[in-house]
Amino acid sequence: MTIPDVDALAEQVPDGALLALPPDYSFVPMALIRALIRRGVKDLHVLAVPISGMAADLLIGAGCVRLMEAAAVSLGEAGLAPSFTRAVQDGSLKMRDSTCPAIHTALQASEKGVPFMPLGGIIGSDIVKYRDDWKVVDDPMGAGNGKILLLPAIKPDVALVHAPLADKYGNVWVGKRHELFTIAHAAKTTLATYEEIHDGDLTADPVLAAGTIPAMYISATAQVREGAKPLGLAGCYPIDMDHIRAYAKEARSQEGFDAYLKREVLGRQAEAAS
Repeated sequence: MTIPDVDALAEQVPDGALLALPPDYSFVPMALIRALIRRGVKDLHVLAVPISGMAADLLIGAGCVRLMEAAAVSLGEAGLAPSFTRAVQDGSLKMRDSTCPAIHTALQASEKGVPFMPLGGIIGSDIVKYRDDWKVVDDPMGAGNGKILLLPAIKPDVALVHAPLADKYGNVWVGKRHELFTIAHAAKTTLATYEEIHDGDLTADPVLAAGTIPAMYISATAQVREGAKPLGLAGCYPIDMDHIRAYAKEARSQEGFDAYLKREVLGRQAEAAS
């Protein structure tokens, strides 16, 4: 289904949704994140796959997030994610700590249609102590490998992606970003913004087909040029590190974040309300 613009696409995300976001180094739909904030979405459970940065920080600072689940939330070279840090410290955000392999494994369980998946390698970690939904059991195969960790499947209500290409059939090309395939396979709904429309069927192209998420996994799309900015989009444009660093500095205080939000996200909506 083609949606006329990004704000209409944001209407497809209900309040209280379990929302899956790709990492900042992947294909992040920042224009759609800003549209969600303008819509006033609330009570989200945001799942970083497996880490997040500016996308999550904006949603948290704008008061859209109730629970954050991630292996990490940071702005990378630009330092701490200021809104996330502030919300964890003042208790306004509930944080559910995880690890990169745990998040991928739990999504793979939904992808495969099973209620849980086993994972080794993190038994003994302090994270396990604080996850009462994770279960450490004896190896059921009796192979002498000791304990194994069982992770419940994670099935996002909505997953968001931004892509360089889509076609009129609803297929979306994400190249080698394989985590986006996992997210789309696991989620009930996947919403995609994209840069350019491809002339033809992406799944029929011998070069592009392998990097294409088929339309059966994509619920709706909208064209948004430069839709990942200020983050980068491989092959299209680089990350704007000057913008990210300036945001990290300005958003250290709630007042600074609010000024950024009014200027860069709310725009005319903020002017109309003032």
